[in-house]
Amino acid sequence: MQRLDYLKESPSQTAGPYVHIGLTPNKLGNDGIYPVDLGESPVSDGAKGRPITIIGTVRDGAGMILRDALIESWQADADGIFPGHDPRGKADPNVSGWARIIADFDSGEWMLKTIMPGRVPFHDGRPMAPHVSLWVVARGINLGLQTRIYFEGEDNESCPVLQRIEHRDRVRTLIAKRTGDGEYRFDIVLQGENETVFFDL
Repeated sequence: MQRLDYLKESPSQTAGPYVHIGLTPNKLGNDGIYPVDLGESPVSDGAKGRPITIIGTVRDGAGMILRDALIESWQADADGIFPGHDPRGKADPNVSGWARIIADFDSGEWMLKTIMPGRVPFHDGRPMAPHVSLWVVARGINLGLQTRIYFEGEDNESCPVLQRIEHRDRVRTLIAKRTGDGEYRFDIVLQGENETVFFDL
């Protein structure tokens, strides 16, 4: 039997310049490694649901936009079913649910084009508000940060996850603001007065 008490956890490291080279080479102009970068879109043609576009930035505690941010998103389909977690086989085959997004190196803005996710049941059966889960990495972040995007105009008040946030004034940091028909704005703030709520998952 292998002893496990003498091995120590390796130190974590901040995301470096090779993150984009390895994960999104086509977006950097390094064509030919993959036909397309993995995670180009969480949906394909024919996906059911209302199309939406989310635009945002990642900002540090001083308000500076991090132009090298990389985000992965995970969401349910329009009926609230996660691909791969569907014992009844009813998940939308045109929704992978996963995307890998990078910020524009000039403006620092990132964009996610997807469909409005459905209401996923909480572990006790209560429906959660529509949301997209995010994992955020960038320089200065030693461990990827987990957060969620909820949407202005949806029934967020009854969401069991949002109800668990003790500092009620911070719930607003998880709500994407509607900017147009099917268009939302969601800026992630890493530190400071308007710091986004991050989850320990």
